[in-house]
Amino acid sequence: MTINDYLVVMKKPLRVAEFKAKLSAYLRQVRRGRELTIYDRDQPIARVVPIAATTPLAVREPIVRYDTLGDIPLPSPLDAGADIVDLLLEDRRSRS
Repeated sequence: MTINDYLVVMKKPLRVAEFKAKLSAYLRQVRRGRELTIYDRDQPIARVVPIAATTPLAVREPIVRYDTLGDIPLPSPLDAGADIVDLLLEDRRSRS
């Protein structure tokens, strides 16, 4: 609800679809200090608030620099003791 002089204006709930469709406009409002509550079927699910100026975002240098994405070493494969695809299929069958 917004109170402006003697006029009281009710704001309609901000729904997910509208938030997605006008994301840039709503983020500009958040930058100016407005807090948003996002609703899904009349149920509040999220609140978007401006970041407080007292907690600046710190960007740090990477520990190791790589020339290309292909140079980044991958972790070793997980030894699950079974075929992962079989486990996935078994899980899907048990849910149906």
